[in-house]
Amino acid sequence: MPTKLTTVVIEASDPLRLARFWAQALEGEPTAAVSIAAVSIADGPIVDGTGIRPHGAGDLGLLFVPSVRPKTAKNRVHLDLAGDADEVRRLLALGATCLDIGQGAVLWEVLADPEGNEFCVLPRADSHGRLAQICQDAADPSSQGRFWAEASGWSIVDEGDWGVRLTSAVGDGPTLVMGPPVAPKAGPNRMQLALTASADSDPSAEVNRLLDAGASPVDIRREDVGRSQSRRQLLVDPEGNEFLLLGPSQAEQPGA
Repeated sequence: MPTKLTTVVIEASDPLRLARFWAQALEGEPTAAVSIAAVSIADGPIVDGTGIRPHGAGDLGLLFVPSVRPKTAKNRVHLDLAGDADEVRRLLALGATCLDIGQGAVLWEVLADPEGNEFCVLPRADSHGRLAQICQDAADPSSQGRFWAEASGWSIVDEGDWGVRLTSAVGDGPTLVMGPPVAPKAGPNRMQLALTASADSDPSAEVNRLLDAGASPVDIRREDVGRSQSRRQLLVDPEGNEFLLLGPSQAEQPGA
């Protein structure tokens, strides 16, 4: 597959502190600071950040990047962890907090990390590690599922009124879930999915392939991208969610 899903990028006011929380939460270890760069859709480095490779997450990593933008609304992308009441207590002891987003009486617990990012703890999740799912809001899950299957190289394995579920080609790590409800979008998503291009792919061709599949180009000037202060040019999926295309030289980050 020319591109594959490799990273969840998370904005943070204190990237190292948040990476340490998630490293403990997901049984991963923070790595040295890394720098990521887009392929053909940016002129240079995007931003420095701290990455972790969660245990049991397959090829997927998390990358925490500095931001001065305050969190003002529910994220469109969130993580789901596997665990029971003991796991919830462990996460609260690490610095998570209980959160009420109007979920009502559900079988899972809704928590927030130290910077307010929502995540769920699923009591009966079938996962290879603590990270069970990556969830992205979708008004049209079927259409979004088809786009992300094409973009990520993952396959749709389940679909219903609740949404669609995708899994990686090798079947390990978390699943990718698309479904309602959809949070209002007031600005760029604070959590974004990132793809990595294969070493033998043509970057320009990959951008065009993603555009043909339903993505759109977007220019966003960000003043909170750390010391590089570089201009980020992103793509957005059919429902307006920003995502990154990383070069093959970045395939080892985060967690290399």
